[in-house]
Amino acid sequence: MALSQNLHTLEVRTTGKGLFEINQQLQGWLDLVNAMDGLLTLFIKHTSASLTVQENADPAVALDLVDALEGLVPERSDYRHCSEGPDDMPSHIKSMVTQTQLAIPVQGGQMVLGMWQGVFVIEHRVRPHTRKIALHYLGDSIN
Repeated sequence: MALSQNLHTLEVRTTGKGLFEINQQLQGWLDLVNAMDGLLTLFIKHTSASLTVQENADPAVALDLVDALEGLVPERSDYRHCSEGPDDMPSHIKSMVTQTQLAIPVQGGQMVLGMWQGVFVIEHRVRPHTRKIALHYLGDSIN
């Protein structure tokens, strides 16, 4: 095995507000680069979407999380920044209070996640988008 560093941009298409699990895409890329033991870092290249590790067993969790974010940061008409619609500024605030980057350990070529954990893109905007996520794997790889 040799220490390697790999970079990639993952594109994720969303269908509007919600959580979109990306475990399969991440694992597929780790398989492609022959990852073994190391660290996977993710960074979403947007200011109106974010990343999270959350429960992936019950779809109601994702719906409740979106509802909770809506309750914390509702759409209002009095934001100064509203050039892209009423969901624009609330999306920036939601991105600020969640995460735009994650670090996930990789062991034996697999992400070290709990039994019910998934990695998700959180889309804060109403309309669909294609989100870009910078991936960086640093660790041992099979040559």
